[in-house]
Amino acid sequence: MPDFTQDRLRDALRAAQLYYLQDLTMGAIAHEMHVSRSSVSRLISLARETGLVEINVHSPHEARSQLEQRFADRFGVRVHVVPTPERITEVERLERTALSAARILASAIDSNMTIGVAWGSTLSAVTRHLPAKTTFNTQVVQMNGAANVRTSGIPYAGEILARFADAFGAGVHPFPVPAIFDDPATKEAMWRERSVRRVLDLQASTNLFVFGLGSPHADVPSHVYSGGYFDPETLAEIDAMGIVGDCATNFFRIDGSTEGIVLNDRSSGPDLDTVRRIPHRFCVVSSLSKAESLRGALAAGIITELVVEESLCRQVLESAGPRPGTGFRASAVSGARGGGPA
Repeated sequence: MPDFTQDRLRDALRAAQLYYLQDLTMGAIAHEMHVSRSSVSRLISLARETGLVEINVHSPHEARSQLEQRFADRFGVRVHVVPTPERITEVERLERTALSAARILASAIDSNMTIGVAWGSTLSAVTRHLPAKTTFNTQVVQMNGAANVRTSGIPYAGEILARFADAFGAGVHPFPVPAIFDDPATKEAMWRERSVRRVLDLQASTNLFVFGLGSPHADVPSHVYSGGYFDPETLAEIDAMGIVGDCATNFFRIDGSTEGIVLNDRSSGPDLDTVRRIPHRFCVVSSLSKAESLRGALAAGIITELVVEESLCRQVLESAGPRPGTGFRASAVSGARGGGPA
């Protein structure tokens, strides 16, 4: 985050208070602060960028949107549906969903938390939009290795971790091991090393797990499938075993099952039983081509809170049968206050 002077931040806070709390126009604020209208606009933008202002938009109706409520009732998760126009590219879906997810995620992160992060294309997009928020004693730990035969994976995964650190002033704990081991015995031996155990212990203390979903068939390719992690034989094995997706390089079928998926024995990521023990499991997914992956993750019970693009939400809901029971809360995602700074 840029190093702003205290005077600049104080002016940004004053402008934001006048605009958001006292409903003064930019012209009136400019007159009161003896600056130009464009300066007021920049100060208000600065207040939002630095976390002095957090905007929450609530529906004017007590009932949540019908789509969100239906999805929450059916799958038992807290869901934020990101509205998008009908004609939009997959890249645009990802960016809109990532922007909303970053703001929602920032509101969930607080001091004295351990945040587990599974690297991937979706999380990379989310971290580009993370707003700054001051926290203390916050730790960010990488949940699965990123190395393969072509690269250490450190630049890619490290950049994601660094953005969390910059946004929240968090300590960072990389996990410099292969994403997928060649031999399960090698993984077992490395897991006994004290330096590796230190990271595994941090992973076990995670309060919040942030992840996207990989898919072997996504239109915007999941990094684990496009980054040289699998040879042709392994890709054929993935198809043969009916794998539709993965969470932190642990693979599952559309019914959420993992039995008999021997690839998971070589994975550096936490198995799904371990994931289910984490209290807050925050998933972000946008691509329509990840519908089966999302269905599998929901069936596996590894999601407690979901940020999902609208068309994908509808597609998954329509493909699911009815489920009895109610009582799960949903939250809407909307834009900021109208008439904001230009």
